[in-house]
Amino acid sequence: MDPGTLDRIVSGLDIRSHPDLIVGLATPDDAGVFRLNPQTALIQTLDFLTPVTDDPYEFGQIAAANSLSDVYAMGGRPVTVMNIVCFPSDLSEDILAQTLKGGQDKINESGALLVGGHSVDDPQFKYGLSVTGIVHPDRVLTNSNARVGDVILLTKPIGTGIMSTAIKAKLAEKTHIRESVSVMSRLNRYAAEVMADFQVHACTDVTGFGLAGHLVEMARGAKKHLTLYSQKVPLLENVLAFANMGLVPAGAHKNRAFFKKFTGLIPGMDRALVDLMFDPQTSGGLMISLQKDEAISCLGQMEKKGIDARIIGEVSKESSTGFVDII
Repeated sequence: MDPGTLDRIVSGLDIRSHPDLIVGLATPDDAGVFRLNPQTALIQTLDFLTPVTDDPYEFGQIAAANSLSDVYAMGGRPVTVMNIVCFPSDLSEDILAQTLKGGQDKINESGALLVGGHSVDDPQFKYGLSVTGIVHPDRVLTNSNARVGDVILLTKPIGTGIMSTAIKAKLAEKTHIRESVSVMSRLNRYAAEVMADFQVHACTDVTGFGLAGHLVEMARGAKKHLTLYSQKVPLLENVLAFANMGLVPAGAHKNRAFFKKFTGLIPGMDRALVDLMFDPQTSGGLMISLQKDEAISCLGQMEKKGIDARIIGEVSKESSTGFVDII
């Protein structure tokens, strides 16, 4: 689906507001947030995927990690989850059992509780979670509060969309597949726990719109001009070579076309690297905006936790609409 299609449809609905609705549909954030009382706000989100790996257990882990990520991006902690399953009747039940086991292991790792779910018979296998989390109303993070002078920190390498295409083409080696699965199944919980000790101004997770697309949303929400340093963006092993081979998913081209008017490229920039900036990600890392001195300290703490985070950009100046320069 085109990134703007659902927004256009939803904009025509009669959607109510409420004084306790902290984050709703007015901004393109990762989840909804509703204040229950002065100390507690409710975070609600859901997400589900078609298989991105042939191993059902791995798929379950990745889909669950992806669904839980939105709560971490909002500065919250997941509390309860419900399974969402679309399953073909002609597939082995063992595939579903292994998928749910993978998901459950990630749910347990997050500290949340599985409390139910829903399944339907569907020709296309899909799995994910509806997640409820909590956060203090004064600690809610959005993608719309980046400030001039901030730097942008990224907590996972990118390239999972292109790598998935290479895997389908049987060109990826086992080491490439293991790294991609490891990155996608890694919970953003640990990066979020480190982030909580710093003065974060804005945060989002990197998913279907790609790194550049989610950075555009951050720029537009804050009405800031951002600079993305493409050479500093961490990449999965060999994924640039796969991009140079043309193994780029259609979603990357759609993202680039949709966000074109809000992005600028330097002349002669490597096409494969540009494709990677728009590559749709599955269960990507957190993208965090905070002052440089805070970011350096945050990076040090993440390194101690085994998180290879990088500074990949900066908030350059004010902008009437929001814009991202990719250099």
